[in-house]
Amino acid sequence: MHSREHMNAIRRFPVQKGSVAIWWLGQNGWIFKSPEGVVATVDPYLSDSCARIYGSLPIDTRRQVPVFINPEDLDVDLFLATHSHADHADPETISALPERVKQEARFVAPYEVLAGFEQANINPENVLVFHPKQEWRFRDVTCIGAFALPTDGSDLNHIGFVLVFGNGPRVYVTGDTSYHPLFDCLQAQKIDVMLTCINGGFNNLSPWEAARATASVQPKLVIPCHFDMMAGNSIPPELFENALKTAGCTSRCIRLAHMEPFVYPS
Repeated sequence: MHSREHMNAIRRFPVQKGSVAIWWLGQNGWIFKSPEGVVATVDPYLSDSCARIYGSLPIDTRRQVPVFINPEDLDVDLFLATHSHADHADPETISALPERVKQEARFVAPYEVLAGFEQANINPENVLVFHPKQEWRFRDVTCIGAFALPTDGSDLNHIGFVLVFGNGPRVYVTGDTSYHPLFDCLQAQKIDVMLTCINGGFNNLSPWEAARATASVQPKLVIPCHFDMMAGNSIPPELFENALKTAGCTSRCIRLAHMEPFVYPS
């Protein structure tokens, strides 16, 4: 399936009331579709910019996952970024977005992402600076800012997102974060699906820390991510699955295939 066909398939995909459809783009990149047809994306990394931006690092940062949707075909209503690192708020992806998206979609992110939005000529009237515990609703999607602990000094404004689809599923995206006991605060959100980084590199949650965080949040379902994109920053997801067991975590765990639709509840 080609890029535009993938996007058209998402736009046509039916989502029943009380459900959400989820597509994994790789790394921490996601697309969600609500029952009203709102298409939201979080941290879409649709280029190989990290190989160029971080080329001085002594590890392989070239992408290993295909680009399923080209930036110029990304037709979304909400664009959310958890922080400014290039594999999350990718400057090449944002600059190449369709003009309709740049002018009409809503862009939600913490402060340090704003410069990238400005450079890409995103309509400033549709940009919302977001913070932990902040809530904002767009049609049948509610965005809630969640705690995240910055992983290095280049960006001290990391956040996660809790996305609520209608009066139904509550999906938590950790973004990049180090471990902290404040994950306990997310129990009150009654998370249905937790999408967590597990790579452990660059101060991100390790498989064991991600399992501990999952045990704190107590989601019904947990899905690992951020272990697949770069050879120099990848781990076997089995480590996370085993860590959940040793932590005594009762959350169900599944792995998603890239760009295969997953509906919750299924």
